[in-house]
Amino acid sequence: MINGDKQLEATLKNELTKELTGNILPFWLNNAIDHVRGGFLGEIDFQGNPVPDVNKGAILNARILWTFSASFNAFEDPAYLEAAHRAYDYFMEYFTDKSYGGVFWELDFEGRPVNTKKQIYAQAFAIYGLSEYFRATGRDEALNQAVALYGDIENHSFDRERNGYFEAFSRDWGHADDLRLSEKDQNERKTMNTHLHILEAYTNFYRVWRDDSLKQRMLNLVELFVGRFINTDGHLDLFFDDDWNLRSDLVSFGHDIECSWLVQEAAEVAGDPGYIEKCRKLAVFIAEQSLAGLDSDGGLFYEYFPSEDRWDRDKHWWPQAEAIVGYYNAYRVSGRSDFLERASGSWHFIQKYLVDPVAGEWHWSVDAHGIPNFKGQKAGFWKCPYHNSRACLEIIRR
Repeated sequence: MINGDKQLEATLKNELTKELTGNILPFWLNNAIDHVRGGFLGEIDFQGNPVPDVNKGAILNARILWTFSASFNAFEDPAYLEAAHRAYDYFMEYFTDKSYGGVFWELDFEGRPVNTKKQIYAQAFAIYGLSEYFRATGRDEALNQAVALYGDIENHSFDRERNGYFEAFSRDWGHADDLRLSEKDQNERKTMNTHLHILEAYTNFYRVWRDDSLKQRMLNLVELFVGRFINTDGHLDLFFDDDWNLRSDLVSFGHDIECSWLVQEAAEVAGDPGYIEKCRKLAVFIAEQSLAGLDSDGGLFYEYFPSEDRWDRDKHWWPQAEAIVGYYNAYRVSGRSDFLERASGSWHFIQKYLVDPVAGEWHWSVDAHGIPNFKGQKAGFWKCPYHNSRACLEIIRR
């Protein structure tokens, strides 16, 4: 199957290059720029129409910053660099808290803070975007801001007694009652999701800032995933209290497959041989176990609730993007052609059901019958160009 694998890899690379440069990035360049108030619009509806006067979220804007910085680093297209500059300038001017440090969670459409909570998830994505922008531009200001945010996370969020990171704080880094990222989440002090994206951010940051303390924090996070978050069944445990008591049995297939390659990547960037070997094996094991959520059409189901024996069989855009990378990574680690076929199958599902040939970009989700969610946004607080752009860039790079 070696020749067949090489042909399939070449096809996947060519088609994802075309998807990124011909559909995803042009959509954001042509539709998402806020020409009136700066930066990027807060929302674009299902049909690709801008929704006026919508609040702007830190996650959307940090992910746009990462996306266009990474795309410039891959292709050196000046249009991508210009978009990265736009995202950076707006983020630094409006999202960074000049009084208490960190970044705000949410602004109104005119750039005024409306939710000043210090969500650690947002601080991590700011580091992720800023470190990639520094790779693209070499601007010391971006690196310095990332270093400051790293200090904020470590000084305020790290649990020195029981390990791990607390979820959220008030503007001045005091107590916060509502710790949730969104209404669907549980209001718990420690979550897998935030830890995963701190690890992701620190990994990218370490590429440009070779600090020993940062490396040790990365390896500590890797150990938390190996020993705490990744269950013996290959799925992730998601919500915990202060003392690491598990508070949920929910299975999130998208997070499972995303974790499989991100934790391995962190071990490799840190350069620790023991963790590299351990995480490579785990990546294959997690990919195998995630197949429980893979439908016959190549799409990955959203969630499973074991205690209720209940499935959410919708197929959201981001787990499909992560499935391409996770299954391809498992193929490269194991040499098993079936994982390459799974990665290709994920892309074929996206092509058939999620890519919007009329309005552009990808639909938010489709149901079990392949019907798009007509209420889903093309851009919004959580609908960003990060998962799908990154999937394309990872396959191109690999």
